[in-house]
Amino acid sequence: MEATGMDVEEADLTTSSSKRFGLKNSIETNFGDDYVFEIVPKDDGTMMAVSLSTNTMKLYSPSTGQYFGELKGHSSTINQIAFSNPVSPHVLHSCSSDGTIRAWDTRTLQQVSSICSGPSLEIFSFSLGGTDYNLLAAGSNSQIFFWDWRSKKQIACLEESHMEDVTQVHFVPHHQNKLVSASVDGLMCIYDTSGSINDDDDNLESVMNVGTSIGKVGFFGQANQKLWCLTHIETLSVWEWKDAKLEVNFEDARSLASDSWALDHVDYFVECHSSGEGDHLWVIGGTNAGTLGYFPVNCTGRGGIGPPEAILHGGHTGIVRTVLPESGIRSGQNHRRGIFGWTGGEDGRLCCWMSDALSSINGSWSTGKLVMKTQRTCKRSRHQPY
Repeated sequence: MEATGMDVEEADLTTSSSKRFGLKNSIETNFGDDYVFEIVPKDDGTMMAVSLSTNTMKLYSPSTGQYFGELKGHSSTINQIAFSNPVSPHVLHSCSSDGTIRAWDTRTLQQVSSICSGPSLEIFSFSLGGTDYNLLAAGSNSQIFFWDWRSKKQIACLEESHMEDVTQVHFVPHHQNKLVSASVDGLMCIYDTSGSINDDDDNLESVMNVGTSIGKVGFFGQANQKLWCLTHIETLSVWEWKDAKLEVNFEDARSLASDSWALDHVDYFVECHSSGEGDHLWVIGGTNAGTLGYFPVNCTGRGGIGPPEAILHGGHTGIVRTVLPESGIRSGQNHRRGIFGWTGGEDGRLCCWMSDALSSINGSWSTGKLVMKTQRTCKRSRHQPY
């Protein structure tokens, strides 16, 4: 059963010359203690998938919040979900600590295929790439597996690049034969998968040493030539991945973000967002009470983290785990409705944020304080799978 709440009380939250964004809707994903791990959009913008700590996934409309159904099958933590293959846009992929990567038909709510990495192996991340999007890479423990998605046959396993759990694997957008991996060992590796994948020495192109356990990475900039990296100790660095060159490193990223606003100390970073093909980058920081800030990152010279250009306050009562901006949903209907995007967190809520006026999201804005009528107990300890 899905419950929604829309009654709010507003109080002033200061940011001069800011555009106001408010909470349009809040969905309780369940009445238990389930967390929201990740929100991902379908390419045409008609659906978003949400992974939960109950080892299930739920499907909603990003424009109305309508509930479409649930996907069940994993027996352990779901570590990543994605609508990965443009050839089959209705298929959702997921990977789990149960050692499987599964494909789901979101029209029938049924599992259509599954790949297993082996006994006692967890899968923390996956990516579909190659020239025809049939090369599946996955980070499993300290290894990187490759399968042919059409035949489901394993074609390679790289075992020497990383010494600890591989937390991220991503084929580079628009460079579908280039793969980046990141690990708890603090290394990011770039591989060329255009030919035969034989061993680490043959396919490894470069290594970038971050120096501490890596949580998330992503691409931005013209031709996606830049790589951002967030670590498990909340540091941020930006790299030029083709040259394996460090551009800027923020070891005190949380302090810089915290000093730039008048609200509570920034306790963690959720992820980074960028502006399409441009070089504009924002790091999204949050408080344990559920407030989020979009902090602009200056990647030139010595770099810097500026005052938040957006503040989302009052929708959540706990740590926020995922942010899906309107810009990540390709359909224009959400922008026409004035929707900024969706957030999900450890309070089990999905929150939809909306502007008070239909306007560009490129400016600055802030929400008023919004207090939901239905309150839940907030868990302060942060559950943090890779």
